[in-house]
Amino acid sequence: MTSPLPPLAPLFTTQAGVLDIAYHRAGPDDGAPVLLMHGFPYDIHAYAEVVPLLAAQGCRVIVPYLRGFGPTRFRSADTPRSGEQAALGADLLALMDALAIPRAVLAGYDWGGRAACVVAALWPERCAGLLSFNSYNLQDIARAMQPDTPDNERRLWYQYYFHGERGRNGLAQDRRALCRLLWQTWSPTWRFDETTFQRSAAAFDNPDFVDVVIQSYRHRFGLVPGDPALADIQRQLAAQPAISVPTLTFDGADDGVRPPAPAAQHGHRFTGPRIHALVPGVGHNMPQEVPQVFADAVLRLVAGRV
Repeated sequence: MTSPLPPLAPLFTTQAGVLDIAYHRAGPDDGAPVLLMHGFPYDIHAYAEVVPLLAAQGCRVIVPYLRGFGPTRFRSADTPRSGEQAALGADLLALMDALAIPRAVLAGYDWGGRAACVVAALWPERCAGLLSFNSYNLQDIARAMQPDTPDNERRLWYQYYFHGERGRNGLAQDRRALCRLLWQTWSPTWRFDETTFQRSAAAFDNPDFVDVVIQSYRHRFGLVPGDPALADIQRQLAAQPAISVPTLTFDGADDGVRPPAPAAQHGHRFTGPRIHALVPGVGHNMPQEVPQVFADAVLRLVAGRV
């Protein structure tokens, strides 16, 4: 029998905006701050092998659970359980404020990469460098109903599934089986084992997980309203603001969600120094599939080599 994988521990909690955010930290308190942001349907253990690599190089590493995941909790029952992009960015900014981090390297993929892109775009003074998987990761909701190619539409079946109550019920009924399927299809060349999956799957038991996920995938298509408290942030994001900070962007050659795109496809969205690369043999979960490559990229940003 395979022994359980060790969790990222210890965990800490801080009040940050509308949340009590649970996070792991490592490295010296006076090190260069790095925030690592996970995606859906993953958790902080996507960075389990990245964290020690960065801490060993003197970085102050912070890895938070997003809203709706793990021990992170809403502070009020009245706060909308929104998973919209404005919420993810506001949470990241609030966490930086709560931890008194004026400026940091921000790195992430999927939902977490979107949070990092929001802060980099709207508060560039808070971002020393950006690592964004799938390049410019801000949603253009006004154009969300314009169809993509049939093959790319096929990849998004889960999003359309979540638009109806059958999808909500399916996620609530067996979130582990559904999320395991997404892991498999999004990273077809990654041979993760059951213990690896279960270590992260515990984060899906958060009582707000289903509500946050469903709202996220409905809001990005303009099907439901956002949190009124975040309307100004979303208004700014609707303008598709450029990202001016030093940036490294990556695509996975085997990504089952978003196929690789040439750097020029999003080039006009990056007005500062930017390097784009295709990572062979990698699906959608870059930090967990190739932790050394991810860590090396973060350290390049820390050193200002972009």
